[in-house]
Amino acid sequence: MRIGILKEIKRFENRVALTPDGLKAIIDAGHTVYVEKGAGLGAGIADDDYLKQGATILDHHKEIFEKADMVYKVKEPLPAEYEFLREGQILYAYLHLAANKDLACALLDRKVTGVAFETIQLSDGHLPLLEPMSEVAGRLSVQEGAKYLEKTYGGEGVLLGGVPGVARGNVVIIGGGTVGLNAAEMAVGIGANVKILDIDKRKMQFLDNLFGNRVETLYSTPGNIERSLADADLVVCAVLIPGGSAPKLIKRRHLKIMKKGAVIVDVAVDQGGCCETTHPTYHDDPIFIVDGIVHYCVANIPGAVPVTSTWALAEATLPYAIEIATKGLKEAAKDEPLLKGINTFKGAVTHPQVASSLGVPYKKISQDDL
Repeated sequence: MRIGILKEIKRFENRVALTPDGLKAIIDAGHTVYVEKGAGLGAGIADDDYLKQGATILDHHKEIFEKADMVYKVKEPLPAEYEFLREGQILYAYLHLAANKDLACALLDRKVTGVAFETIQLSDGHLPLLEPMSEVAGRLSVQEGAKYLEKTYGGEGVLLGGVPGVARGNVVIIGGGTVGLNAAEMAVGIGANVKILDIDKRKMQFLDNLFGNRVETLYSTPGNIERSLADADLVVCAVLIPGGSAPKLIKRRHLKIMKKGAVIVDVAVDQGGCCETTHPTYHDDPIFIVDGIVHYCVANIPGAVPVTSTWALAEATLPYAIEIATKGLKEAAKDEPLLKGINTFKGAVTHPQVASSLGVPYKKISQDDL
């Protein structure tokens, strides 16, 4: 199979989908890899590093799309790239179609096979290709939130860890999954008061056992959310419905009861966000203020640390890439988790939560349909 690695064009997105080690593994498996010139520079990977492992370096973005049977990238294609997509081509990347109807329509119109990292799901519900970036985003959520609590940025001027004789800051984490767990580790580590809300009793038991009395766990009910927001200095929105739109748990009216200068970091922004006032931002202009509340809503948070993120992501996505390339999609999709990753196929939406969020028909597919 011919595999194309693109230079990401999303603003301040410096990750790349494949490392030189991963490229060698794909070539050793008998495939051809085209890499766009400069694709890895933001993550500290030079073109020569790819060349030494057998890559073919191409100068132009369009060339990669033209030659590749499978386009293997980090973030979803942007509108400027839609015209390059073609029928039958496999797009293997984070797609987040539930919050991007324009992209979904482009994939459907061009009959692209969209395989989304974020919906490849194991039988126990685990999301192996989303997990590494959720770990990074969870940790960065507290790091960035602490920064934007500084008065310089419109924050209330609170140091989350406090100092002797002064109260610590209050961190509220909505969602106790991978993002929430990693946010809690960071918040506990710097000495903040930490509260985690979730609807899964088993997750809360796990978090209680892990952190002991260093965190407080609560059922995520409207009442508990509202009371928690009133005392919060930093709120991390970390709710995920695989493939679906994030629920709007923080309403515009809730901002009125929060402390002026408190910060909301909406990690769920890729899926539409957990806050009614959320809209995507970028690393060069990451925050906006609504009703005195600072919102940090960067849609590619791990892109801030592209070296760490690239290696973590590439190691997770590589085995599935090799499986698709070596076996072909039909044979590879005998693996149920990979079948769940297929969001679009031959002009149809093939993931139920994606279809529901977009308000379009859902076509159930089996391995035999591919």
